[in-house]
Amino acid sequence: MSLNIAILDDYQRVARGLADWARLPAGSGLHIFDRYLATVEERAAALQPFDVLVLMRERTPFPAALIERLPNLRLLVTTGGRNAAIDLEACRARGITVCGTGNVGAPTAELAWGLILALVKRIPVEDRALRAGAWQTGLTEGLAGKRLGLVGLGKLGSQMARVGQAFGMEVVAWSQNLTDARAAEAGVRRVEKRELFATSDVVSLHLVLGERTRGVVGTEELGAMKPTAWFINTARAGLVDEPALLAALREQRIAGAGLDVYSEEPLPAGHPLLALPNVVLTPHLGYVTRENYAVFYRDALEDILAWHAGAPVRLLT
Repeated sequence: MSLNIAILDDYQRVARGLADWARLPAGSGLHIFDRYLATVEERAAALQPFDVLVLMRERTPFPAALIERLPNLRLLVTTGGRNAAIDLEACRARGITVCGTGNVGAPTAELAWGLILALVKRIPVEDRALRAGAWQTGLTEGLAGKRLGLVGLGKLGSQMARVGQAFGMEVVAWSQNLTDARAAEAGVRRVEKRELFATSDVVSLHLVLGERTRGVVGTEELGAMKPTAWFINTARAGLVDEPALLAALREQRIAGAGLDVYSEEPLPAGHPLLALPNVVLTPHLGYVTRENYAVFYRDALEDILAWHAGAPVRLLT
């Protein structure tokens, strides 16, 4: 039986080259969407014909209101091992199978360090100045002896800690469930949340977004930060009170921020963050590596073939 398959949000137009789609059942169709479908109405109209959808994790929301308007949909494949943007209950009610994929490494931690170095070493500022004919427009800073504050000490937070230690930084951490013993295993000292924000030179977020963590960084936490401190978020925008962060940046109550995640993605033209000189912004690149994408699309194809054969794998429902 042939399938009608769509891959969403392939902004870089790489999906066709990263898996052997010729292995799909004979007669199957494969359609690639390389632009964001912004509304439920647009998604419903575009996706109505498809049996199978391959989603890039948390780029396009799939609420019940959309799922109920896709009568042909039988399989959803999301990259990664979870996708909070899919209403799994609505999928279960409709009998739609949902599968995930593997991933490799911890590329988000690498990006977080890229943002830290870009800010501390003034890389974007000096690059723009040099192209405009200037030379050495300001002083950079060193990291050795500075304090790195990690909000979250899971897989990514632990990798951040190791790199910070290699730079000669003192590393402290906090999360709601972090214990002194767990922190010590990572060579890190656990502190209370206020102390972390008040004393760290770099604060980096590495929490999973959920009911307990939504808005975990707000006016109080940002207000406690030193005016020389940098704030990094490569995790989820919902962890942070965005208006409070915008105010802290505009009023230069913190040195600046490196951000990879936003309350609205893709970030719209005219968003106030785009006008701020003390931020370095990247377009949710934390997981966007060639190695990760190769696993994403290879596993997505395996998911489709296994489901088609009646033995689905990597089930999320």
